Amino acid sequence: MNKTKIDWADHTWNPVTGCRHECPYCYARTMSKRFSGDIRLNKASDEYEYDEERDLYILDKPFITRSDRSLNYPFGFEPTLHRYRMDVPQKLKQSKNIFVGSMADLFGEWVPDEWIEEVFKASEKSPQHNYLFLTKNPKRYVELIEKKILRTGSNYWYGTTTTAPEDIFFSYDQLNTFVSIEPILQSWPGASSVVKKVDWIIIGAETGNRKDKVVPKKEWITTLMEQGRESGIPILLKNSLRELMGEEFIQEFPDGLKQLEKIPRNTALYKRLYSSCGSCKKIDLKSEMIAILARRKRGETAKQLAYLCDTCFDGWREVLAGIMREEDFKEKINKKKEESEEN
Repeated sequence: MNKTKIDWADHTWNPVTGCRHECPYCYARTMSKRFSGDIRLNKASDEYEYDEERDLYILDKPFITRSDRSLNYPFGFEPTLHRYRMDVPQKLKQSKNIFVGSMADLFGEWVPDEWIEEVFKASEKSPQHNYLFLTKNPKRYVELIEKKILRTGSNYWYGTTTTAPEDIFFSYDQLNTFVSIEPILQSWPGASSVVKKVDWIIIGAETGNRKDKVVPKKEWITTLMEQGRESGIPILLKNSLRELMGEEFIQEFPDGLKQLEKIPRNTALYKRLYSSCGSCKKIDLKSEMIAILARRKRGETAKQLAYLCDTCFDGWREVLAGIMREEDFKEKINKKKEESEEN
């Protein structure tokens, strides 16, 4: 699980990766290519299970190449179940807003019901978190309600990705629902028909350097914002719209998802609660990290030397045990940094 720069979540969790929608503006597909290695060589490995009938991949453990490299997306953007990631939410002690499936469409037609059920069962083991889902196939939500698979707890949020007013979206009185208009590609006449039926609206511009990239107009955004105010629905504008909207830029959260206000740096409270990892320098709550203690001799009080994030602690433990080479561990940390920046 990664901390994320996505405006509306704290972390991303990807127990399933890959998608078959073929969206031309998809950042996830581009990113998967960077961390897939030689896909043809990977498929020649015996490190995975392959469902030939449905053309799906299953990994019960991290994929390690012949050169001892760990790959996050060994089959590129092919739908893959990473079963070894199911316990990841349990490692976060404090309540977080977790975006489930930032590198997939968990509710795509190609995803088996049993995969979705596994993800839900894993989430139920850590009920302190809010779990947010996004799909371009909202009818799957309805199908899963009928099958009694879709979870109905107040910490589950079901979103639909839309790009045009005519796109269908999911709305259900007994569930938390939202719409992510990203990228916004045109004006939204009659926006109230969407705004009044969901609990939250997220709006974002297309990012990246695609040849036919659409640059939104300010009035497209203000129309939706006005409808949100009239209906009492919170609107969150992604950072991709900050420059366009200027002083009108807003980031509103529903009550159930409100994030704690950030504590100003260089204050006593901040220094008491936060530290940087002694290895990768990532800043996090001390309560989410591992304190490294040492003492000169038996009987002395141990003194705190540093804090390490879970990833670095496990990595250095493997280095010291001779399981992993130090240079391989450092390469792994650098790749995780790159992946986190993309998210």
